[in-house]
Amino acid sequence: MDTIAKPAQASPPDIGMITKLLLSENIISEQQLAYAIRVRSKLTTSKTMIDSLVELGFLSHDILQETLRNNRVNIRLGDFLVELGYLRETDLKQAIGMQLESKGKQRLGEILVDRGFIEDRKLLEALSYQIGYPLIELSFVEIDRTLLSAIPISVCRELNIVPVRREESFVILALSDPLDQKAHDSARNFLGDNVRFAIASKESIKNTLNALERSATQPVLSDENTIIGMINSLLDDAILEGASDIHIEPMKDRLRVRFRLDGVMHYYKDFQKEIAPQLSTRIKVMAQSDIAEKRRHQDGRMLYKSHVHGIDLDLRVSIFITIYGEKIVMRLLNNKTSLLDIKEIGMAPRMLEHFIFEAVEVPSGVMIITGPTGSGKTCTLYSCINYLNDVNTSIITAEDPVEITIDGVSQCSINAKIGVTFEETLRHIVRQDPDIIVLGEIRDHFSAETAIQAALTGHKVLTTFHTEDSIGGLIRLMNMEIEAFLISSTVVCVVAQRLLRRVCPDCAEPYIPTPLDLRRLNVSANDLVGAGFKLGRGCKACRFSGYRGRVGVFELLVMNEMVKDAILNKKSSYEIRKISVETSGMVTLIEDGLVKGARGEISMKEIITDLPRLGKPRPLSELRRILGVTE
Repeated sequence: MDTIAKPAQASPPDIGMITKLLLSENIISEQQLAYAIRVRSKLTTSKTMIDSLVELGFLSHDILQETLRNNRVNIRLGDFLVELGYLRETDLKQAIGMQLESKGKQRLGEILVDRGFIEDRKLLEALSYQIGYPLIELSFVEIDRTLLSAIPISVCRELNIVPVRREESFVILALSDPLDQKAHDSARNFLGDNVRFAIASKESIKNTLNALERSATQPVLSDENTIIGMINSLLDDAILEGASDIHIEPMKDRLRVRFRLDGVMHYYKDFQKEIAPQLSTRIKVMAQSDIAEKRRHQDGRMLYKSHVHGIDLDLRVSIFITIYGEKIVMRLLNNKTSLLDIKEIGMAPRMLEHFIFEAVEVPSGVMIITGPTGSGKTCTLYSCINYLNDVNTSIITAEDPVEITIDGVSQCSINAKIGVTFEETLRHIVRQDPDIIVLGEIRDHFSAETAIQAALTGHKVLTTFHTEDSIGGLIRLMNMEIEAFLISSTVVCVVAQRLLRRVCPDCAEPYIPTPLDLRRLNVSANDLVGAGFKLGRGCKACRFSGYRGRVGVFELLVMNEMVKDAILNKKSSYEIRKISVETSGMVTLIEDGLVKGARGEISMKEIITDLPRLGKPRPLSELRRILGVTE
């Protein structure tokens, strides 16, 4: 028995209290833990045991949270945060040092949040798991105002607490610091022993108390003026945060609002479900949509003048019917007041040179910019239009809708409601004596054929496509029943692109690719000699995401005779790609991503998950030479 028991006790000396709890509760087995320890020992980057167990599929976050809430873990807060992966060991030591310097005047949690080591919500989440108190969102919880007769607002402000509601014989009370014994004692003095505690952020408690204080002197407003103020505040905050989209989502018990920042959704706030009809009606009025229609999807557009930021904002509005009500998505079109210069879109020096001289400045032919939704195609398209726009050139566009207005360019916004359809507009465009035609998107055989015919008559055509890579753009044209000889004789270039999140420069740290990273990319360590990959730790400047801003990654295919011949012979996409790489100097998306990642601009994770891995990338030194990039 002794020989069997020893390995179980000796094997996990560094596994921590949470992992021991998972073992004792039979959430994970000793065999799974032993395997996770072996895998973790081979990693070159530090990863918590909990993260390793989750990645291996032995544990889920939901089960972890349930286990922690049902079992009190006797562990110090700092160690608890480190073991969960919310905090790094080095940051904990630094914070403890600061606490010692303050001679205990500041709590560890306060230091961690104030100095940007951890996000406030993450800390509250961890405290909720550790102590077993539920975490609640006060912004959409109905507050029982009668409880304020038992505990004054002044006391609530002093202790950062707020009574929420009665449940059976208990009173639910939210506090910002569950470790504050004075708050516990005071609450029981005022409300009695039957108090159940919950955790809420200090900011939400402050806002709730302010709202309760206002409601004591004046009735709570729910008229249009309040809704107008809420929408104005929402739009102003979206501008301030640099959001590209606002999502207003009806849920079972609340109205959730999220912003898309740097291509990723971020939680903003929740509203009470009761205001959804008023909010929806007001936005429909602003977007000139039908306020009486609540059963069908709708689109609209509105202009918003922000007095706070002093800019005019153009928004495209989409209203989508769900089982819980109308979901509204607003795209902020004119968030940037100036067009991006073609030299600033993010292409490597030699790629940009080829793009301008062999594609943009070519007097005729079709130039295609391709990529999925949100990849920056419109930005690249407008930078090309801006570059070509001068007094001697006639440029006309057909867009759905016009996203950025450019002086000197005749821009048409498609509006099917009044008969300005895509097909009708394309028929009239060629009669307008244009030098350059811009089609917002090739969407079907008709628009593809119009682009090809315009190029055959000596026009230059700029357009966009939704395909994975540059070769995919050519293949899709073939699938639209455009003859191969027409494609080879009119298409001058295809640009594929993506927008990846930029590693936050304020918290970037060196990152060594793991063997798994290398295997997934199909490269060796020798292929990446001289690389300086980085990963963001997370700080206040980047909202603890580790990323701030975005970087364009490009693949440029300039059509040469060999590529045209491959298209004429209807070669496979693999063969066309191989010929393009070997003869036209094409650098693939994954290769351009590796070059930018090696400079510390984008993370290894983004490269692996967001870029198509088609073929083996060439060595970094060779790619730098082709692109004209220095280390």
